[in-house]
Amino acid sequence: MAHRIPQSVLDDLLARVDLVELIDRRVPLRKTGRNYSACCPFHHDKTPSFTVSPDKQFYHCFGCGAGGNAISFLMDYERLEFLEAVSELAEQAGVSLPQDAAAYTPQTTHPDLYPLLAAADRFFRHQLRHHARRQTVIEYLRGRGIEGTTARDFGIGYAPPGWDNLHPALSQQGYSHQALETAGLVIARDQGNGVYDRFRDRLMFPIRDRRGRTLGFGGRALDDTPPKYLNSPETPVFHKGRQLYGVYELLRQRRNKPARLLVVEGYMDVLALAQHGIPYAVATLGTATTDEHINQLFRLSDELVFCFDGDRAGRDAAWHTLEHVLPTVRDGRRVGYLFLPEGEDPDSLVRHIGQQAFEQRVVEATPLSEYLLDQLSAQTRLNDVDGRARLLELAKPLLSKLPAGAYRDLLHQQLAERVQAPVELLNRHISPPEHQPAVRSRAPLLRRTLPRLAISLLLHQPILAHRVQHLDALKKLTVPGLPLFAELVEYLQTHPHITLGALLEHYRDTPTGHILTKLAQAGFDLNDDLAEAEFMGVLDKLQQLYLDRYWFDKAARGELDEHELHYLRTLHRPDAD
Repeated sequence: MAHRIPQSVLDDLLARVDLVELIDRRVPLRKTGRNYSACCPFHHDKTPSFTVSPDKQFYHCFGCGAGGNAISFLMDYERLEFLEAVSELAEQAGVSLPQDAAAYTPQTTHPDLYPLLAAADRFFRHQLRHHARRQTVIEYLRGRGIEGTTARDFGIGYAPPGWDNLHPALSQQGYSHQALETAGLVIARDQGNGVYDRFRDRLMFPIRDRRGRTLGFGGRALDDTPPKYLNSPETPVFHKGRQLYGVYELLRQRRNKPARLLVVEGYMDVLALAQHGIPYAVATLGTATTDEHINQLFRLSDELVFCFDGDRAGRDAAWHTLEHVLPTVRDGRRVGYLFLPEGEDPDSLVRHIGQQAFEQRVVEATPLSEYLLDQLSAQTRLNDVDGRARLLELAKPLLSKLPAGAYRDLLHQQLAERVQAPVELLNRHISPPEHQPAVRSRAPLLRRTLPRLAISLLLHQPILAHRVQHLDALKKLTVPGLPLFAELVEYLQTHPHITLGALLEHYRDTPTGHILTKLAQAGFDLNDDLAEAEFMGVLDKLQQLYLDRYWFDKAARGELDEHELHYLRTLHRPDAD
């Protein structure tokens, strides 16, 4: 059972989720008979080879071999971990997960850290209201244009000066020094002489996940004490390369998917923009944008605008982001780049020019395609063949990352215009050969045997399990694959209404699960009307195999009487003309 979540919880969840609707929101599907089809989102697919079955709640690509259920699709398409995919499906379907669902995650996630971090969050917010230096902190916030309601909505707190404030308070609540250190709240003193607070005399920004749980903190110095910003270290629940600041606050006030996201670099930028009526900004945590960040951002909105300083460092960061975002720019998604005037950041600029003028700059941000081609063109000369060929070579490794679709085709067309060449020539130069899919089949094809054919048919129509008789006799056969067939028959006879998607979830992350997925894919296009007849034919052959083994084994042991021996010889005597 995958990740120790009760199978009943997963069965209920998958029974409530409409796989067609789930996929269609991300990959537009077209009805083809009883199923739905589209170009596969997992490889460069020019013709629809991706099929979704509403009856089976299962998808399969005949080109690259991708296949699975709703959980698998979210994990592969959105690049989510198992529990993240389950949680997202549960939220969409209105299913309540067990209160201790976090306990079903791998043990390294340390679910006990969440209440500890929540307690630290409460401590910092309490200090902002009651510490002797609270007025100094409040004046700092006012000087930055941050009002009390904004500070409240983002849970801003204060870490007092001194080495021993947080850890004595939390120790009194029963949290150990080891737990505090694991959560990144304290640092061990040299030679094991206790611990001291990591955050001291800093404005505290809680970093929360989509569910509102505190994962870590960012601390901003109130003076010139270096470093200006101090983040929590990597912990079992906090990873700077995955987390974004402001996501929880954004989702809490919006029911619908935001039209766009503005991605900035600092906590104060997010607060200042929210303060000025621009609530759709989120920030990376002082790290370069990662693939994890990009995938999270596109789960929130189809349009991203990255905001950078206009200096060399800002443009280098923008180019780094471009390289990560290219593989995710599918049709319907938009990426823009907003470069700020020298000496300005979003916090200062929005205060200088106001909401309307700032948002106009966001709307007019440089499109990714224009930014990409302009940056590459600046590295060569376009007034001769050599320079134009150089531009093609520079563009090739970048444009080859783009998923197949209209966006890629249009970008190729723009590049062809710049190099003054036919787009067909450019496509041959940049695109991979059509006979070499970017993602190959995930497992080699399985050799067809009677038990495997029986399993494929059973996966195709689970109700056929009720047609199996004399299962105990078949279990006696020492034929590879029959034990799994017998196991499936027994399970399906007690779960007659289970879908293929839910059945495969039962075997997730097991060797059996990988085999069943391949057999399910092999039988995906079986004819419904012929499946039962073929299944009964396979059963007859297996039962005949059992009878043959029974008689020959009995003969080998010398246990046949004369009448039985005569009958066996008659069965295997060639027919006379």
